[in-house]
Amino acid sequence: METGTGSAGPGRPKQIEAAWALTLAAVAAEVLVWVLGAFVVPPTGLDELTGFAGRSAAITRLSWSAGVLAVLLGSWLFVAARMRAGRGWARAVLTVVAAVFLLFRIGGLGTDGIDPAWWAVVNALPDVLAAAAVVPMYLPEARAHFSSAPRRTA
Repeated sequence: METGTGSAGPGRPKQIEAAWALTLAAVAAEVLVWVLGAFVVPPTGLDELTGFAGRSAAITRLSWSAGVLAVLLGSWLFVAARMRAGRGWARAVLTVVAAVFLLFRIGGLGTDGIDPAWWAVVNALPDVLAAAAVVPMYLPEARAHFSSAPRRTA
C-alpha cells in the first residue's frame, strides 16, 4: 500500500517534498530574475541607476537591493522549512504570499513596461512557481502531515 511518504524523508509525504522543491525553484528563479534585471536585460538596473545617480551610487543601491533580497529570500526559505516540518502557520503564510505574488502579476500591479516578451515570461516564473508550491500542501496526504505535527504547549 502506498502511503505517500516513500523516500521523501522521515514521515514526510511526497507532496510536502514537492512543495519544498517548488519553493526552492521559486527562490532560485527570483535570484535569476534579479541578476538578469540588474545586469543583463537592457536597460539593466545598473544602467538606469547609473544614468540617474552615477556609477558609485548605482553600485551602492544595487548592493542594498541584493541585501534586502537575500533577507527576504532567507525568510521565505525559513518559513518553507517550517512548512516542511509540519507547521500549519507556515503553510498559511506561504499561501498568502503566493496569492499576493499572483495578484500583483495578474492584476498588472507588478508591470514595469518590460520590452521583450520572453523577459515578461521569465519575470513571472518565480510567482508561478510560488503559487504551484501551494497546491501540493493542500492535498489530502499533506493535510495529514500538518495535523499530525507535534504541537508546542505553553
